[in-house]
Amino acid sequence: MRFDSYHPGVNLLFFAAVLLFAFTFNQPVFLFLSWTCAFAYSVKLRGRRALLFNLCLVPCAVLFALFYASYNHFGVTGLAVNWIGNEITAESLLYGLALGAMASAVMMWFSCIHVLFSTDRIVYLFGRIASKGSLLLSILLRTVPRVSAKAKQIAAAQQCIGRGPGQGNFLRRCANACRRVSILITWLLENAVQTADSMRSRGCTLKKRSAYSIYRFDGRDRALVLLLCVLLTAIGAAAAFSQTFAQYDPIIQFPRMTAASWFFCGAYAFFCLLPMLLQCLQEWSFDRQRKRADFSNSHSGKQS
Repeated sequence: MRFDSYHPGVNLLFFAAVLLFAFTFNQPVFLFLSWTCAFAYSVKLRGRRALLFNLCLVPCAVLFALFYASYNHFGVTGLAVNWIGNEITAESLLYGLALGAMASAVMMWFSCIHVLFSTDRIVYLFGRIASKGSLLLSILLRTVPRVSAKAKQIAAAQQCIGRGPGQGNFLRRCANACRRVSILITWLLENAVQTADSMRSRGCTLKKRSAYSIYRFDGRDRALVLLLCVLLTAIGAAAAFSQTFAQYDPIIQFPRMTAASWFFCGAYAFFCLLPMLLQCLQEWSFDRQRKRADFSNSHSGKQS
């Protein structure tokens, strides 16, 4: 029941909606829910690497808020005067912080997309609409991890002949770095030519080209789409009642929190956490079945 085990169309529906909400909702509660859910899900998928990346986004958002408040002077609540004599207001500072949090949430959601959307899923979704564009996007997504792995191989090979990153004086290290970059670019260009020839030989440029697909839209996908539609209806109602937007200019005004507001926030939180909940449920079910199988094996061994 992992989220990537569902139909690619279902995955596309969820991520298109969650990215749209992350781009447009600036109400603090909804913004906090989007940021925390993206943080948790990316850490669930990528582990420590995602944790370090997400934590690095926090000071970046704060620095952007300070930069934004230094050059945008709307608002009525003055806080300080910067080094060039411009007044920093609380409204511009909070709005800059909201923009930084929105950008951070979008980047974390994109890191989740990079993990879940494989090459065959992209080709399946966009192959008939834009075959060349989908193929190019899939190749680019596939190239990023391959370039990283190849760079490590080149560095290890160069280190064996005395041209590693930490070998020699400063000028020698710079020359070695340029040599490694040159080797990597050469490999990348050769690989691009080989990939293009291979795809052309397979008929990727032919019109009305069909492709084999392993994806089937079954009852489980229909149930999840129905649940997503119910949650999207609730979130759309929240947007229609102006519960997802806040005003920062000239004064800060948030929508009044009522019982309906908390219901909308709960629906949005459940919508953003749905992929991680499905994965946790699948892991819990797998552990339960494994423990049950171990208990059955041990019990049968005692009887024999």
